[in-house]
Amino acid sequence: MNKLRGRAYKFGDDINTDLIISGKYKFSTLDMKELAKHLLEDIDPAFSQKIKPGKSFIVAGRNFGCGSSREQAPLAIKESEICAVVAKSFARIFYRNCINVGLPVIECDTDGIEEGDCLEVSLEKGTLRNETKEVEEKISSLPQVMIDIISEGGLVEYFRKRGGFKLEP
Repeated sequence: MNKLRGRAYKFGDDINTDLIISGKYKFSTLDMKELAKHLLEDIDPAFSQKIKPGKSFIVAGRNFGCGSSREQAPLAIKESEICAVVAKSFARIFYRNCINVGLPVIECDTDGIEEGDCLEVSLEKGTLRNETKEVEEKISSLPQVMIDIISEGGLVEYFRKRGGFKLEP
C-alpha cells in the first residue's frame, strides 16, 4: 500500500455512528454514494463538499465510531474516499468494521494535529508525518494481514482474490 497523503479535518471525542451518518438516512437508502453526501453533516453541514476524494483525513479524539455497530458509517466514509480515519482510539466494533470494508484506521495521539494540516501516513513503516508542522510520529502498527485486507479493498476482496473460503469437512 502506498503512502496516504491529504488534509486533516478535525473532530473531537466520542463521535458516534449517528454523527458520522445521521440515523435519519440509515434506513432510507442503502446507496453508499448517497450516504457519503451526508457524512458528518450534523457536526459540519458542508463537510462532504469540503473534502477532496483520496486527499482528506478524518482526525478525531477518543472513542471514534462509538454507538451503533451498523456498517453504514465506515462504508459511507470509504465511499467518500477519505484516505483514513486517524484517532486516539476507536470503538471496537467500528474499528473491526473499518478493516472489514478496507478503510484504514490509525490510532495515535492527535493532539498535535490541527484542522487543515497536511498529513502523510505509511502503514508499512508505522509512521504519520505532519508535513505542515514538520514532525513525524510512530503510529500503532497494524499486523501485515490487516494491511493486506485494507490494500485489497476489504475482507471480501481479500478472500475472493485468494480463492474464497475453504471450509474443512
